[in-house]
Amino acid sequence: MKFFARGVFLLTALQSVLVQGAPCNGDSSYWKALAPIPLYPRQEHTTLALNTTTLLILGGIIPATPDNPNLFNTTSLLQLYHLPTNTWHHPHPLSGLPVPLNHPNAAIIKSKLYLLGGLSDAVGDGVWRATGASWVYDPAANTWSPLPPLPAWDMARGSAAVGVDEKTGVVYLAGGLTQLPLVEGMGEQESVDVVSAFDTVAGEWVDLRGNGKEGVRRMPGRRDHAGVAVVDRVMFVLGGRDHGQDHVKGEVFALDLGRLEKGWVTKKGRMPTPRGGVCAAAVKGKVYVFGGEGSKAEGSEGVFDQVEVYDTRRDTWERLGKMREPRHGTSAAAVGGAVYIPGGGVKQGGAPVVTFDAFYP
Repeated sequence: MKFFARGVFLLTALQSVLVQGAPCNGDSSYWKALAPIPLYPRQEHTTLALNTTTLLILGGIIPATPDNPNLFNTTSLLQLYHLPTNTWHHPHPLSGLPVPLNHPNAAIIKSKLYLLGGLSDAVGDGVWRATGASWVYDPAANTWSPLPPLPAWDMARGSAAVGVDEKTGVVYLAGGLTQLPLVEGMGEQESVDVVSAFDTVAGEWVDLRGNGKEGVRRMPGRRDHAGVAVVDRVMFVLGGRDHGQDHVKGEVFALDLGRLEKGWVTKKGRMPTPRGGVCAAAVKGKVYVFGGEGSKAEGSEGVFDQVEVYDTRRDTWERLGKMREPRHGTSAAAVGGAVYIPGGGVKQGGAPVVTFDAFYP
């Protein structure tokens, strides 16, 4: 897979601009352009809501140099966005990730950031490989503390679908990638179906291999770059891909975190446009899925522009309008009824941008 980039470096924030999209099937949703990501275009990062006023983005890839946008570095950068003022800022310089990671697996629980592995380019041979090293970040104290790494019975991986059970404090990693070659001939994109669980209260990984949890241990299929959301304590994994961006999927897998003995189920409702490299977020019981990679449409640059919404209660899908700027390799966070989507790639492969916008259902 060859990587290319397109984008410009923006160091100052722009005033937000309201962009009203054309309604589709009675759809009254709209987009709002927000202050672009400062310093670098960003892709293959993770976006999380720290609280009701602050988002953070961590890790990912950035252009290696301003004058050569076709090369990329994995970054340890962590940046904060303040919703009320539409401004970005950086915490203390020491707050960056302990190691540079792209496709990081991360979650927020009780105002702390749990970083549970990801992909690394430390070897420098054109293959991003997984690490199971894990940490917890306390923004109030500005400290990173090491956690137990993924145990031997699990697979280190990045690009997992990450779901949080707020009642128990357990973080679930569903599927992911053990490696991602950047060029042909360096191996396959190794997708997995393994499910792991980290108990943030006990500070340890949960062994899902027994004790009635055999149905939790593996999803019905291998997935990476999937959409994910937890609604009413049910974790939904939507779409994704299996061994490369040409092998996109449309199934929805669900796991009731309150009744683990039921195991994973495949829902009847199938994504209208199967795709991977998507981002997703839940608003009022519905999961909104944006963009993705692997489009064959003419002029698409290999990127999907679709916005589709899954009604978790009815197990049905609806097609909405198009993205303001089609992207893949990004992530989303829902706050106050809006979905925030910073960065991503505008061409298949690597093409990070500083674009940041919000979708209002």
